[in-house]
Amino acid sequence: MRLTARMLAATAAGPLQRRAVAASGSVLLAPRPLPGSCLCRRRRQPAAAPTAALPSTAAASAVLELVPSSASLEQLLSTHPGATAALLGDVAEGLEAPVQLAYLLTLMGFLVVGAFLVVRQVLIRRELEEAAKVLGERVRSGEASSEDYFELGVILLRKKLYTQATKNLERAQKSWSGEPEELAQVHNALGFAFFNMEKVDPAISQYRKAVELQPGYVTAWNNLGDAYERKKQYAPALAAYREVLTYAPDNKVAQARSEYCRTRIDRSA
Repeated sequence: MRLTARMLAATAAGPLQRRAVAASGSVLLAPRPLPGSCLCRRRRQPAAAPTAALPSTAAASAVLELVPSSASLEQLLSTHPGATAALLGDVAEGLEAPVQLAYLLTLMGFLVVGAFLVVRQVLIRRELEEAAKVLGERVRSGEASSEDYFELGVILLRKKLYTQATKNLERAQKSWSGEPEELAQVHNALGFAFFNMEKVDPAISQYRKAVELQPGYVTAWNNLGDAYERKKQYAPALAAYREVLTYAPDNKVAQARSEYCRTRIDRSA
């Protein structure tokens, strides 16, 4: 009876009483849990480590400002790869339009220059054709003067028709009625025609006649030196270039070629 009374008292004590009444031969009675309650403690789940939000494109500049000036590009890429990529993307997008504009302007410049050169060549060729036509009619009619033969020969030289140019220049030379100094131009043109026809010796002869008539004829002296170089006669070539430098000290062709001839002479000595 005492045991039953104690058990009733323990039951009546309510669910909040933590002790149970024990007697010999009895078992401990666990307190009843409240509805919806749990007597065992829940283990706290470890809080997940906060993930660093990827810096946005707008924050890329701020990230770069935090990096020391001595930090290398590898450190920057390893620390903030996303921000660096975003910043580089913005920079590339910002530079894309100016680069394309510069490319287009450069291309347009090349096209304009190319078109100008083509038009210029076409106009020069047309002018030469018209002049050659007029002079040819004078020659066929027998009314051509020595100056007409010379001009026609020069036009044919520019068109690289060396055989026909030689014929007209020889006629101009034979019938020349102008100043002797002007005849030097005929000899120089005739020497140039011979030189391009691989007739070096006749070319040298004509160049020498040109400089004899006009000692200060720089173009003829340069041509004479070039002809001697073709024959690998560097000593007379050097003498010809030195004559050029006497009359024109700043002549680039004579300066370069004389140095080359001097080097060849020193090597052969």
